[in-house]
Amino acid sequence: MPTALWHLAQFRGVQGLQNLHPLLVHYPIAFLTASVPIYFLAWILLNDTLGLIGLWLLGLGTLGAAAAACTGLWGNRGVMIAPSVREHILVYHEWSMLAVLALSMVLAIWALLARPMPRKGRTGFMIGLVLMTIILAKGADYGGRMVFGYNAGGSLPQPIEFSQ
Repeated sequence: MPTALWHLAQFRGVQGLQNLHPLLVHYPIAFLTASVPIYFLAWILLNDTLGLIGLWLLGLGTLGAAAAACTGLWGNRGVMIAPSVREHILVYHEWSMLAVLALSMVLAIWALLARPMPRKGRTGFMIGLVLMTIILAKGADYGGRMVFGYNAGGSLPQPIEFSQ
């Protein structure tokens, strides 16, 4: 049993990371994406409680996006990838995700000022959320291509050797 606990206490995957960005990116993706259907239900059902949940998801997603953007920008020069990958994928990933951060900040401030969800311009707010999510999906696709196609962010050799 002590061996099992020892393995639970280790985070061996983190040892191969070049920076913290891969640990943070999944939270804003989840929170921002989840805010869209919650806000949609709040709009359709005219339910302020759902609107408040949407606001929390949007707010937490925006904070997570800021943290992910900071760690991504901070660590991007140190990521070991080919110049062609940097030029054709990383740049588009970076700009997409910065656009998501900017949109999420605008939408979160708008939602905070008209808590929990804007009454005037609600259609525009919802279009903004959907647009943000589409850009988020495209930016995440670029990130996934770098990670899974080009081993960006990791320093493990290819092919990966598995050990105890």
